[in-house]
Amino acid sequence: MSAVTLHNIPEGLAVGVAFAAGAMIFVVVEELIPESQREGFNDFATGGALVGFAVMMSLDVGLG
Repeated sequence: MSAVTLHNIPEGLAVGVAFAAGAMIFVVVEELIPESQREGFNDFATGGALVGFAVMMSLDVGLG
């Protein structure tokens, strides 16, 4: 029983870190992009979010 418990701890942490990262991306895109669009950086803010997401996903697939 303890071996199964110890085995599941890193798995649970990995899922939690993934699910929290997704929530953080949502909050950043939802809150910061509208703020930046008020200042006239429409394309830069949206492009930065897209490029950052693409880099993050390619690193995840390449290293994972």
